[in-house]
Amino acid sequence: MSIKNEQKTLVNASTLAKAGRREWIGLAVLMLPTLLIAMDLTVLHLAVPSLSAHLQPSSSQLLWITDIYGFMIAGSLITMGTLGDRIGRRKLLLLGAVAFGVASVLAAFSPNTELLIAARALLGVAGATLMPSTMSLIRTMFLDPGQRTAAIGVWVSGFSVGSAIGPLVGGLLLEYFWWGSVFLMGVPVMLVLLIAGPLLLPEYRDPQPGRFDLLSAGMSLAAVLLVIYGLKQIAESGPGWLPLLAVITGLVIGLAFIHRQYRLADPLIDLRLFRLPAFNASLATYTLGIFAAFGTFLFIAQYLQLVLGLSPLQAGLWSVPGAVTFIIGSNLAPILIRRVHPAFVVAGGLMLAAISLGLLTQVGVNSLILVVLGNSLMSLGFGFTFTLTIDLVVAAAPAERAGAASALAETAAEFGGALGLAVLGSLGIAVYRSQVVAALPDGLSPNLAQAVLETLGGAVVVAGQLPDSVGPALLDAAQAAFVLGLQLTALIGAVVMMGLAILSLVMLRQVGQADELESQQEAPHLTHPSPVPIQSDL
Repeated sequence: MSIKNEQKTLVNASTLAKAGRREWIGLAVLMLPTLLIAMDLTVLHLAVPSLSAHLQPSSSQLLWITDIYGFMIAGSLITMGTLGDRIGRRKLLLLGAVAFGVASVLAAFSPNTELLIAARALLGVAGATLMPSTMSLIRTMFLDPGQRTAAIGVWVSGFSVGSAIGPLVGGLLLEYFWWGSVFLMGVPVMLVLLIAGPLLLPEYRDPQPGRFDLLSAGMSLAAVLLVIYGLKQIAESGPGWLPLLAVITGLVIGLAFIHRQYRLADPLIDLRLFRLPAFNASLATYTLGIFAAFGTFLFIAQYLQLVLGLSPLQAGLWSVPGAVTFIIGSNLAPILIRRVHPAFVVAGGLMLAAISLGLLTQVGVNSLILVVLGNSLMSLGFGFTFTLTIDLVVAAAPAERAGAASALAETAAEFGGALGLAVLGSLGIAVYRSQVVAALPDGLSPNLAQAVLETLGGAVVVAGQLPDSVGPALLDAAQAAFVLGLQLTALIGAVVMMGLAILSLVMLRQVGQADELESQQEAPHLTHPSPVPIQSDL
């Protein structure tokens, strides 16, 4: 009898905890940062050809322009997530919005490559305040597990809405304005967030935050940046003593950081979360999925413009189907897990992504439909997978530590994305150079030859300056070399996705249906303060 009464009490508590109209409207506000970050990434890819023509960055500088944003976010997220738990998640979100808007203006009007890289670094630090704040606010606004999964599905959709809007608006801006205009799209988005945030979002902070450890914050930043820098240099130029030293130093600092977290009364990362196999599998899936996705998307954006010859606006329009299928997948996932085991939904999405990447290995120099189809199916699979893995990661943490757990998830995602751009991008460039060097025409000046070898964008510019007897042949060879790099990137991604699908089936098998997800995560919370007073504050 007492068991039945307890169950009845839990049901009533669950009913009282359900989100209302204010929370769902607030969710729309929380989507704005996801829109912004997705727009920023997609328009940067579209702006690469124009940016390359005007600023003339080297291949290393071009990779830094695309990579430094993710590097700085990855290095700062843990610090910002923990800081939000302490000073208030809404406050940190609004402060980050101001900083992001200012940094966007600086990037838009950068007169040279060095200042653009610096502005992108500042954008990364500001962006690190946005994602953990939004994810942790969802954790506290939507206490019901089923509603939370649905809310995360909607929130994840913001990335695809931004991916759809970004190419369209960005392509239109690039048709009529300079390359820097695409960065200004973030300014009105941040203004809306600053106005609507205080009206619709609740403030939340850890009632017992403890001491903020500045040394741990510095160690986390140094460890991430050193490892990523070293791997990037190795992928671009091969092994050398400097990049190897950077990786080893970063790993040593990382191990010291982990050891310090065990000894601190108030750590930046709650390492007990890693005792959960489902948490580990979800985090690995999320990280490596982003790794494959970002590396492939970079090549697809350039393929549409530099190989097929589409305008930025046309390339943006052909990217819309992928954004739409991602929205469909992320919102179907919460419905599917009501009837299908989450492990099968996650693994199914990964296998669909693997098949799609397999299609991209067959791309030629005139394969528009195949690229659009592969990109759309891959996005659908990622929509299924990312929604559920994010939900599992966020649900694992107690409410008062949700910011730190969200930051950990986003650190993994940004690390995977930056590493995908760096490693897969560098491998693609290496393949491109190895193939195009034999096609350089005799008598080509060293400067022009270097421009051809640096990027496909450089080859397009140089080929247009050469006589008809050699220019078209050089362009054809450069485009074929770029396609070969795309095929290699897709092949690596397909292998990674298949491995992750097997991992998910094995390690997520103990996770129940949507209504059981919360109970699966209770064990690590036993030593934390009860979340009941926190719920009553909302």
